[in-house]
Amino acid sequence: MTVLNKITGFKQYDRLEEGYVPVAERVKNYKEFVITLDDVQVGQQTARCMDCGIPFCNSGCPVNNIIPDFNNLVYAGDWRTALDVLHSTNNFPEFTGRICPAPCEAACTLGINSKAVGIKSIEHAIIDKGWENGWVIPQPAAIKTNKRVAIIGGGPAGMAAAQQLARVGHSVTVFEKNDRIGGLLRYGIPDFKMEKFLIDRRVEQMQAEGVVFKTGVFVGRESADAVIKDYSQQRIDPDELLADFDSVIISGGAEQPRDLPVPGRELAGVHYALEFLIPQNKENAGDWKNPLSAQGKHIVVIGGGDTGSDCVGTSNRHGAAHITQIELLPQPPEEADTPLVWPFWPNKMRVSSSHDEGCDRNWSMGTKRFEGKDGKLEKLIGVKLNWTGGKMTEVPDSEFEIKADLVLLAMGFVSPSRQVLEAFGVDKDTRGNALASTEDAKAYQTSVPRVFVAGDMRRGQSLVVWAIREGRQCARAVDEYLMGTSVLPR
Repeated sequence: MTVLNKITGFKQYDRLEEGYVPVAERVKNYKEFVITLDDVQVGQQTARCMDCGIPFCNSGCPVNNIIPDFNNLVYAGDWRTALDVLHSTNNFPEFTGRICPAPCEAACTLGINSKAVGIKSIEHAIIDKGWENGWVIPQPAAIKTNKRVAIIGGGPAGMAAAQQLARVGHSVTVFEKNDRIGGLLRYGIPDFKMEKFLIDRRVEQMQAEGVVFKTGVFVGRESADAVIKDYSQQRIDPDELLADFDSVIISGGAEQPRDLPVPGRELAGVHYALEFLIPQNKENAGDWKNPLSAQGKHIVVIGGGDTGSDCVGTSNRHGAAHITQIELLPQPPEEADTPLVWPFWPNKMRVSSSHDEGCDRNWSMGTKRFEGKDGKLEKLIGVKLNWTGGKMTEVPDSEFEIKADLVLLAMGFVSPSRQVLEAFGVDKDTRGNALASTEDAKAYQTSVPRVFVAGDMRRGQSLVVWAIREGRQCARAVDEYLMGTSVLPR
């Protein structure tokens, strides 16, 4: 038996990353390919935690996971209690343990002069062991309040809010315009990063806790009928919800992608990233065939973030002939300037597993136009860029072309669904998000009485861990509004 030394573990044990299935094998399918750490390896990683006087990882984590506590519990072999501690702040650690970029690790004190504690891999191990051992069970409320709450949007923010409210006795109904629950977790995140049975088993747990899910339902006005044709089979007017429910939470995701209005944008072959990713997830689920194929094609992905990386990984699984990814911003440094930025999220070069599968990455490149023949895309015309003092200028005589059969625009999202917010008539901020504070006595309340908002609808495009945080906090605000007080955590 391996005996771990906790006192000097951060000196004795190196950071150990989770492994990957080899590229040649994993690109043949859409299954997850992360090789998780075994119990001994996880124990060594928890031994690296220094029990800091001020654990900055807690505040670096948007849901404020109590990280040193569950590290110590795993180190001591008490996995069950570690799971309870993890669940006390995070409803869905199997989501964050797979797709969160781990800002907690960027805030780790050990990371100042060494490699941070592998918090994400520890979280991943705790929740997987919890499911394997049957420790994740429904927690229905002992007493019902007879209060009814409608939640619009079945993504991570809506799911978190629904679970919290159901557990304190409210009757919760989640309305989702798509045919399955999960939001962008379901349709925006590729299966090879997070398989969808993870969502399905949480939905089953929540149904056992009393949450009612209604899919294929769009909440909006008559003017939104075009949206129904794309997503849903039924429309409900906001006035109906306000008449039938004591409170409403709007918690949809940021789905309005940033466009690239350059000449040739109308050519066949130029698409938003989600026009490629969503149908692929639907195809994997057996719903329909993805109308966009990268097989044998020259793919250009515009945008260097996570969505762009997802397009790269999916294109590799299609069998693309060549993939080029271009980014407007300059190439980040290989290493972060830790003394300058710690404990905040650092700007540094990041290489995803999708990039390792095959992709030419380029920085400081702008798109001038798309060109083609007979309405069909053939190439991208770009220009190199200089960045000085945060300002961008074109490099003279630097125009170039890239062969392109399919261009995927992955440049982020500008706002949530306007149809829903406008249907309720809530005030919006300058970015088009619902206007609501998180601090005052009316936290998460919109300008419309009894209507609350959480997640991307309030803060704009963000991480799944932020969606979970906002869903939990919004649930507390709704509970306080309905009952005058709340036992839910802040």
